[in-house]
Amino acid sequence: MTLFGSLHRTIYSLWLFLASLDLRLSEVECTSAAEIDRHLEMGVQMLAKGQLHDALSHFHAAIDGDPSNYLSYYRRATVYLALGRSRTGLQDLDEVIRLKPDFTAARAQRGGVLVKLGRLEEAHIDLENVLRKEPTHEEANRLYVMIEPLKREVLEAYSSVRTGRYHQATLLLKGIIEKCPWDASLRELRAEAYEAVGDIMSAIADVRVITKLVQDNTEGYMRLSNLYYSIGDVEQSLSEIRECLKLDPDHKECFQFYKKVKKVNKFNNDAQEQLNNKEYEECIASANKILRDEPEEEEVRFLAYDKLCQCNTHVTPNQAITFCQKALNIKEEPRLYCEMADANIADEMFDEAVRYFQKALDIDENLQRAKEGLERAQKLKKQASKRDYYKILGVRRTANKKEISKAYRSLAQKWHPDHYDGEEKKKAEKMFIDIAAAKEVLTDDEMRAKFDNGEDPLDPEQQQGGPGGHGFNPFQHFHFHHGGFPGGGFQGGGFKFHFN
Repeated sequence: MTLFGSLHRTIYSLWLFLASLDLRLSEVECTSAAEIDRHLEMGVQMLAKGQLHDALSHFHAAIDGDPSNYLSYYRRATVYLALGRSRTGLQDLDEVIRLKPDFTAARAQRGGVLVKLGRLEEAHIDLENVLRKEPTHEEANRLYVMIEPLKREVLEAYSSVRTGRYHQATLLLKGIIEKCPWDASLRELRAEAYEAVGDIMSAIADVRVITKLVQDNTEGYMRLSNLYYSIGDVEQSLSEIRECLKLDPDHKECFQFYKKVKKVNKFNNDAQEQLNNKEYEECIASANKILRDEPEEEEVRFLAYDKLCQCNTHVTPNQAITFCQKALNIKEEPRLYCEMADANIADEMFDEAVRYFQKALDIDENLQRAKEGLERAQKLKKQASKRDYYKILGVRRTANKKEISKAYRSLAQKWHPDHYDGEEKKKAEKMFIDIAAAKEVLTDDEMRAKFDNGEDPLDPEQQQGGPGGHGFNPFQHFHFHHGGFPGGGFQGGGFKFHFN
């Protein structure tokens, strides 16, 4: 009896515990149901206000509280679709129909989503199901009648790309993608067609959408990087390839391309900075590194040719002309014609400079640089028939002050009048004055700038009120005095010249 009594008391205690637990669970369920209703109500309110992320949070909470409520999934699917998250929205619609197969509104909505995703066969089944129950369903009818024509258009688009009819393909795909905007394969096809006809920016636009439609799309970012690189936008190419490596740091192909693009981008940035800082030799070296690392892609090599055109203009103008032409062979831009003209001016080919500035104006008649350049080239052409201080000293237009002074000292020693007699002395005096005048102009920044713009700062006809005064010829007042200055020199008319 004692054992039986003990067992009876144990069973009775367990029954009491279970009964109290069931009571508490019922209370929790009641509270949860109220809480779920509150979340659903709040979610609907947020949705109506367009506060989609807040609405999504409430629907998440409602589903967590009751995973069997098909309406919660349906409302959450509406939010996902509004946010452009088609695949998660479709998953919720699948769950709605699993929980309530006769929910026509969900089937109609799923049919619409499947059309946008390009899954036309599946959409056909859903829409047909809706129309059996509701033959007058307006949206289902609209979608249903366009499915078969869409299928034929898709087949024709693929055929057009396969047979090289790319323009026809892009026209077809434009209409198809308007109806199936979430179909990544159709955008892939159109990007291929755009790329084939050289419309790289349109191809980029489609591939960028694909990276949003397909999760963890390393291949999409790799393709974007290649497309940007192909048009010479190495900065953006580098940005896209980094996105690929963020998704998969061990992606071998992305990493190899990343290393290449990173180097080319650095050399290009270095060359631009050196050009801006007038470090022309360094600029040339950086640009040559681009050519070394990119032997094939013309748009990337263009970056190097452009820098070599501009920087060599200040160092070796004849080479600048070669590189300017290479750049123009890739892109015929008015700016490049101006660069070519400047290179020809530096090489003292003024007729050619006039021609290239005119070409720039033929493309863009309002280009101020070309207008000013043409006027300057014409002045320089006229000036070349008179006195050319660069030719007098035998230096290039790109010569620096050190090179000018060195040339002056050498020529002044050679043509010093003290070394000559008779008629030769008169010739030497004239040469000596010209040499000294050339040094005077070319070592003075302001006067040199005027001369480089086609004005002779020592020509009284061009410089009324300038050096020498009104109509004053500084060369007519020089008188030479033997041994007048240490190391040789002369003075006259208020001017003093030294060559030591």
